[in-house]
Amino acid sequence: MPNKRLTLLAAATAFAVLATQSAFAQKKYDAGASDTEIKIGNVDAYSGPASAYGIIGKVEGAYFKMVNDRGGINGRKIDWISYDDGYSPPRTVEQIRKLIESDEVLLVFNALGTPTQSAVRKYQNEKKVPQLFVATGASKWNDPKDFPWSMGYQPSYRVEARIFAKYILKAKPNAKVAVFYQNDDFGKDYIAGLKDIFGAKASSIIVAEESYETTEPSIDSHIVKLKDTGADVLVDITTPKFAAQTIKKMAELQWKPMHLLTDVSISIGAVMKPAGLEASEGILTAGYLKDASDPQWKDDAGMKKFLAFIDKYMPGANLAELNLAYGYSAAQTMEQVLKQAGDNLTRENVMKQAASLKDFAPDTLIPGIKINTSATDFAPIKQLKMMQFKNGKWDFFGDIIGAETGG
Repeated sequence: MPNKRLTLLAAATAFAVLATQSAFAQKKYDAGASDTEIKIGNVDAYSGPASAYGIIGKVEGAYFKMVNDRGGINGRKIDWISYDDGYSPPRTVEQIRKLIESDEVLLVFNALGTPTQSAVRKYQNEKKVPQLFVATGASKWNDPKDFPWSMGYQPSYRVEARIFAKYILKAKPNAKVAVFYQNDDFGKDYIAGLKDIFGAKASSIIVAEESYETTEPSIDSHIVKLKDTGADVLVDITTPKFAAQTIKKMAELQWKPMHLLTDVSISIGAVMKPAGLEASEGILTAGYLKDASDPQWKDDAGMKKFLAFIDKYMPGANLAELNLAYGYSAAQTMEQVLKQAGDNLTRENVMKQAASLKDFAPDTLIPGIKINTSATDFAPIKQLKMMQFKNGKWDFFGDIIGAETGG
């Protein structure tokens, strides 16, 4: 009998050892991850021409501090390392190399800018380090086949253009559309998106495509030319300075087509006020973020959580600054990916989880807009809601519109 007991004891011990070993075996780490921490790298424009966006990195740093105060993600604290690249591609290359080769981060998250991040895309893909939720609206970040380690975050310019095109077809079926665009990838992405939806009818719907260079001091002559086309819809793909000039000139000419303006230029302070609030009345655009300064969200559960976060971790921040809501939503999405990754914190699994988001709804996204990704779809946000500028503020209206083609 004692022998049998010993055998059972030995078997139980062996089983316990095996179970412990398999528990340890399930924990997988690449550089930047351990039992106690996860190193996340970031570069942002804290100085230079795009320094207004520096607030995004600050919000994200504060968000991860909140996560750490709650005990981290699956028991691991976030070590947030964010550098300034001054929105200069050569500096971006330098800082990203430092993050990957010296700091040995697990991944780079929400780094800012199309030209800056394009400069490191090939390097990060060769190194197989996630270039995750890049803060740029170019559609090139949705290319899992050629760049499986790079993924965008916000709706791309092409997505927004598709949503504009769907709205135009519904609101003005016989529209004569003029497109005014910046002569670069930003402008061309929009034209591609409009044509995705207009399809074979594009050549009859679009009556004019007029481009401008960012070096031009004034775009007035272009607006005169566009008015003369007889277009009754203007799709306006301009950056803030030129958007304000366009609105002003249209008011002078008393040209009043349906006016759709890129989301890049909807700042009330930088565009609408300089152009004139009266001249800006009625302009349309599309959005996906809740504006914390807008009283319509005061009873919204997600907004309450966001405001509590701002109160505690960023007191005194300007609530009208939409980049606060943007940075928060991106950080919350990053947290979700790491939660899903569990104890398998390899770079490969992080990308796999980022490409497996299902109906995830960050607190600061408009209700109904959800994040969905897959192995063949690296565009997290593909829905928007139309907005109109009325009485000095943006008002949402209508249903959520998705960017898919067909149907």
